[in-house]
Amino acid sequence: MTTSPMRRALQIAAEAAAAGEVPVGAVVMRGGEVIAEAANAMRGSKSPLGHAEMLAINKALTITDAARLEDCDLYVTLEPCTMCAGAISLARIRRLYYGAADPKGGAVDSGVRYFSQASCHFAPEVVGGVNEKEAAALLRSFFSARR
Repeated sequence: MTTSPMRRALQIAAEAAAAGEVPVGAVVMRGGEVIAEAANAMRGSKSPLGHAEMLAINKALTITDAARLEDCDLYVTLEPCTMCAGAISLARIRRLYYGAADPKGGAVDSGVRYFSQASCHFAPEVVGGVNEKEAAALLRSFFSARR
């Protein structure tokens, strides 16, 4: 693979921005191979469930015909929200790599810190700040153009 998973997620996020979606991209990896990827699609799908993480996890589950993704890693350009953190936990994603922190809406190292809660039955290994500056710049640019 010539492009790192987070680089690919950033490319997907940029494509989402060009389509008018909040620029978030997600890539699911297993055994060094991309098995699923998705961009935010809330506007296009007219659904609050259209987060990149949710879409990529669902695609990966369909592709693997499995109920869990225990041997998979998720790369996402923005710290996941509570909904996505819950899905990551329920899918048993092995590792989560994320780019930009989200102090307002994030739920991993910000906000509710979902994986640290007693009610969370499974917490992945988490690595934050991967290509953080590039991910944050993409989001800032997107939102500044709309204000």
